[in-house]
Amino acid sequence: MFDPRDPVFLADPYPAFAELRAEGEVHRHDGLGMAVTVSHAATSAVLRHRGLGRIWSDAQPLERFASFNLLHRNSLLESEPPAHTRLRKQISGAFARGHVQRLNERIAALASAMVDELAGKIAADGSADLLEFVAQPLPVAVIAELLGVPQSDGPRMVAWSNAVVKMYEYGIPESERDAAEAAAGEFVEYVRSQATKPRSGDLISDLLRSELTPDELVATAVLVLMAGHEATVNVLGNGVSALLTHRAQWERLVADRGLLDSCVEELIRFDAPLQLFERTATTDVEIAGFRLAPGDKIGALLGAAARDPLVFTDPDTLDISRSPNAHLGFGAGIHYCVGAPLARVEISAALDALATRLPGLRLAAPPPRRPEFVIRGLQTLPVTT
Repeated sequence: MFDPRDPVFLADPYPAFAELRAEGEVHRHDGLGMAVTVSHAATSAVLRHRGLGRIWSDAQPLERFASFNLLHRNSLLESEPPAHTRLRKQISGAFARGHVQRLNERIAALASAMVDELAGKIAADGSADLLEFVAQPLPVAVIAELLGVPQSDGPRMVAWSNAVVKMYEYGIPESERDAAEAAAGEFVEYVRSQATKPRSGDLISDLLRSELTPDELVATAVLVLMAGHEATVNVLGNGVSALLTHRAQWERLVADRGLLDSCVEELIRFDAPLQLFERTATTDVEIAGFRLAPGDKIGALLGAAARDPLVFTDPDTLDISRSPNAHLGFGAGIHYCVGAPLARVEISAALDALATRLPGLRLAAPPPRRPEFVIRGLQTLPVTT
């Protein structure tokens, strides 16, 4: 069984997933303390099964993790019907009020300006970090516009998000757990202060007019930043690295921008930014012959599902024209990502700007991986031309 802390596994987990898939669709992982799915069918079943839920358990001790627990106890992501139904109705309604359409031109302009800055840095220094100049700042700038908060607060929000999401990994040190709580507390106070300011035309103002409680509003705003930022950063980082490694695919995109939409989907599939999504059985459940009793946990391995040869022809091949592409990168069922349309626009805009401004882009050095499994990304992405 794979070790989620092994650097060799983290560098490329897909061969290990393939070995497990050859033996069966679901396996018990004692290190993670749960079963894990490695086939597309089993993973999809876990995401859609109504006998499997996101059952939130407060981080312990309660007095140590008050803010972290507040954010998750009131989160759409960590709830099930009827609370989930009520929250998703309110949040989807706010998202549906033209926010993504409103931001389309602005996202393209932001992406173009950031790629210009990346190009300038490469011209001056010979190479630059694509994460620093494009992948990191673009989603946070877009989310700041979406929420209606100052762009200058972006770096603080990124730091808070990076600290909080460390808690989603397994076996993290106590110092990182303390840092996550501290960041959550600062994030909570920040959103509360923003909600008291006069505002109109942004997502927070729409949420203020909804039926969300004050704590649910705070949790929703934080979720928008954390989910939207982490997913987009890591799709762009993992994806551009894959394109430049598989050079012919990058050159296809440079030559034909009509491939942008299918390219976005293929990058999400090929190296999934979220590798594991955990669910808990609320009744007796059977997934691909594996039985779960109430309280048993199971992890849907999204990255493993994305390389299933029963669903994807030549799954280990990057093909930016792949269609259909039934990846599960945005989830499935009632927890399908509400921000998926916005993420797609951001990724497409960044790729378009890169292919237009820097068609000769290439890796300047092998990009180092972040040492985490659940959220898969790079530490830096050094590029040159």
